[in-house]
This record gives sequence, C-alpha cells and structure tokens, in this order.
Amino acid sequence: MSQEITPFTNHAPVRVIAITGCDGSGKSTLAASLVSHLSTQWPTQQLYLGQSSGRIGEWISSLPIIGACVGRYLVAKSDRVHDRPSAPPGNVTSLVIYLLSCWRAYKFRKMLKKTQQGQLLVTDRYPQAEVAGFRFDGPQLAKATGGNFWVRALRKREQKLYQWMASYPPLLLIRLNVDEQTAYSRKPDHKLEALREKIKVIPNLTFNGAKILDLDGREPASKILDESLDAIRTSLS
Repeated sequence: MSQEITPFTNHAPVRVIAITGCDGSGKSTLAASLVSHLSTQWPTQQLYLGQSSGRIGEWISSLPIIGACVGRYLVAKSDRVHDRPSAPPGNVTSLVIYLLSCWRAYKFRKMLKKTQQGQLLVTDRYPQAEVAGFRFDGPQLAKATGGNFWVRALRKREQKLYQWMASYPPLLLIRLNVDEQTAYSRKPDHKLEALREKIKVIPNLTFNGAKILDLDGREPASKILDESLDAIRTSLS
C-alpha cells in the first residue's frame, strides 16, 4: 500500500455482523441462517459486499454480439493484475477495476445508511485495506506498481476508497477457516492456487482492529450457527 495516503479517522464499530473466509468455508450458508434467526429479534438484512466482478462479467457476457468476448477479456485482464503484479494494468483494465471498487463502495454506503436507520446487517465478506487484491477484499490496483499517470491516479483513488471503508469496523467479524482440501472439495470450479492463497492470507487480517470470532468451517453448520449467535448476542448486549 502507498505510504502517501493519510489514513482515515477510525470510527466506532457499526451495527454489522461480517462473515469472511475462503471460498467454500460456508459464508453464504451461515449468513442466510443468521438472518433467519436474528430477524426474529431485530430488524435484520443480508448484504453481499464482494466486488461482484463475477456477476458483472456474467452480465457483460450476456450482451448480444460482443458481450461474450468483452466479458472474457475483462475478467482475464482483471485476473492478470493479481497473477502478474509486476506488470501494471492498461488504461481500460484499470478503469474497469476502479469501477468495480466504486460499486463495492456504493454498497458499503447503503450498508452504513441502513445501520443508521436501526437495521442489523449481516454481510458476506467485508472490505479491508491491509493486503491488496480482490481475492482478499482489498484494493486490486494496489497489487501492481507503476503505470502511467491515469493508472497511478486511479490506484490512489481506489486506495482511498478502501481506507475509508476499513475505517468503519464491523461490530463482530466471524471468520470461517478451512483447509485447502475442504475448500476445493466444496468449490471444485475455483483455482486451487487462489484458494490456497486465500487460506494463507485471510486468517492474518485484522480488519482494522475489529472484534473477530474465528471458527472452524469444517464443523457442523448447526454448531457454527450456535457459536456465532452466542457471540452476536454478547456483542449486541
């Protein structure tokens, strides 16, 4: 991360229960179960806070005539930024990546607004500014160095977006940990190297000092849910 950027002032934890972990750790399942249980006591909503590149790529690919080609091109370019950090992205790729981060920031603002209205939010994923890369919910352009003025300007703006989001820690962050064999057995369509990298990095993230509950994602879903609910009730009391 660039040392030029002045960190944002940290805010008090917001009324959010964030769930993070490698793909295949059970985030979506836990999020849905938590909303079902918590909504009987508090106004509760679920929100996906990933950058949605996969979903946006699918939408682009569905466009007539050029959609499929453009969708594959943009997804490949975005992945290459992570796989080849020594090569700075081009202007179009940088813009696409930056817009994906803007979309995440837009959803984050919606989340803050809902919490201010008294809602309890359960989020699948949560942005952080410690480690670069969409794989870890961090700024993607910061994964590469160099580039022209346009690329450097977008990189700086993207870093500020993530520092701003990270300045609002969740009330509780539930981190589901799994080994790579379990993750790959649940998500065989994912790259094993990407899963391995997430398993290595995500357990070391602090999410700006948030209260973190580490759970074993290989445990029965009922046990994970009970432990999560106990920790949430303690945090809300």
